[in-house]
Amino acid sequence: MTLKSKTAVVTGSTSGIGLAIARALAKEGASIVLNGFGPADEIEKTRAGLESEFGVKAIHSPADMSKPEEIADMIRLAEETFGGVDILVNNAGIQFVSPIEDFPIEKWDQIIAINLSSAFHAIRAAVPGMKARKWGRIINTASAHSLVASPFKAAYVAAKHGVVGLTKTVSLELATHGVTVNCISPGYVWTPLVEKQIPDTMKARGLTKEQVINDVLLEAQPTKQFVTADQVAAAAVFLCSDAASQITGANLSMDGGWTAK
Repeated sequence: MTLKSKTAVVTGSTSGIGLAIARALAKEGASIVLNGFGPADEIEKTRAGLESEFGVKAIHSPADMSKPEEIADMIRLAEETFGGVDILVNNAGIQFVSPIEDFPIEKWDQIIAINLSSAFHAIRAAVPGMKARKWGRIINTASAHSLVASPFKAAYVAAKHGVVGLTKTVSLELATHGVTVNCISPGYVWTPLVEKQIPDTMKARGLTKEQVINDVLLEAQPTKQFVTADQVAAAAVFLCSDAASQITGANLSMDGGWTAK
């Protein structure tokens, strides 16, 4: 498969799952619009690295995913730079954990904005061009929490359930336009963010590293293995392929059996 004539916008792609997806799409030849926060020199190193390693063009948009006008500007930047947005990966997300009665209202608003509303705003801006070209791939990073809940994660679970509803609705609207809309729902993915949580959990619970991994993080996943960012990225690449042209409105679980229970 080649994506050499395609352009991909990947939100939240300066690290973790988003960066893995951006790299995988670049490997297939797609031009890349990175998005996310971080030190400017590190972002530039990542952007330049994509160009040198894969021989593609890559730019960075600093758009804040909580601000609709900046999201629209990001899509416009991609269209002006590369001629269009063929692949849109809505990956940006944040988390906050709290009992419902103590859940800060501003945290609820922020999580809904970044984890759910940002996908709506990006899709809304990108769809006219996809319809005009009669080809497009929209991929939303959801979560096992798009299908099941965990306590103290009201905003995150609500947002991820919402992402699935948005995915299904837009897939029906675009079904005859050559545009597919799907989401990938990973379980726990081994990322630097997860890795950094382990020492604190060890200290708080008096557990070993192995106990934290197996009895806390992987308790829900029957395989007792983390999903890798590269596995999520490979699924995204597949959804962009011609082989996946009849997969639309789907929620692809990738959670080691978590939601099979």
